Amino acid sequence: MPDVHRVSRRVLNDAADSFDVTVLEASKASRAILFSVGGGGNPERHLPLLTSLADHGCTVAAPHFERLVSPVPTQDDLVLRARRLRLALDHVMRPGLKVAGVGHSIGATLLLVLAGAEAWTRAAQRASVAPDPRLDRLALLAPATDFFRAPGALDGVHVPVCVWAGTKDEMTPPAQAAFLKDGIGGRVPVDVHIVEGAGHFSFMNAPPPRTAEPLPDRDAFLAGLADQICRFVAGREPT
Repeated sequence: MPDVHRVSRRVLNDAADSFDVTVLEASKASRAILFSVGGGGNPERHLPLLTSLADHGCTVAAPHFERLVSPVPTQDDLVLRARRLRLALDHVMRPGLKVAGVGHSIGATLLLVLAGAEAWTRAAQRASVAPDPRLDRLALLAPATDFFRAPGALDGVHVPVCVWAGTKDEMTPPAQAAFLKDGIGGRVPVDVHIVEGAGHFSFMNAPPPRTAEPLPDRDAFLAGLADQICRFVAGREPT
């Protein structure tokens, strides 16, 4: 039976600024989920996935962000998002909860940074972010991994990772997932799932307007994907 959960949108402070967080609070949470959205900044475009996680006993924190104005994030963009992800997790944490990160695109990049990776921008600036030891596994959808090309940039990642990438994704193609597995797969479990025919936005329940969907039945794919992610964050192998 699905867990009973509450959905709310809360406002958190970040120094002199504030930001919204969508929270799905499970009544008997066995795990916390930090959801890290992509460049568009609205995690509610993934709301059916977040609901599935809550139905499986996870309390979910999903901060909102301003849409990235450039496809090339700056050092400040990365640091701000990482800080607010940490603040959102602080808000929902309870004693004894384990934490998994789930993220899409640049959101997946930020979760790798919080798990110990060093991100470098195209301007050769390092995003200085302290690792968050509460994260114990990552589920990454179409991750952007070009930020980790510097020698040793992935050496700090020591948690299991499950990655999904689409063959029709021209923004973060499967080679970026393969690079991640090559970088950390020798010391921690890294499972890569290549989805035939999926594009970059196939992993979103509500993709941006005017985007062409290459999958013939995206809804069926996303339902199966949600089940796989729920199994992974619960510590079971995705089917």
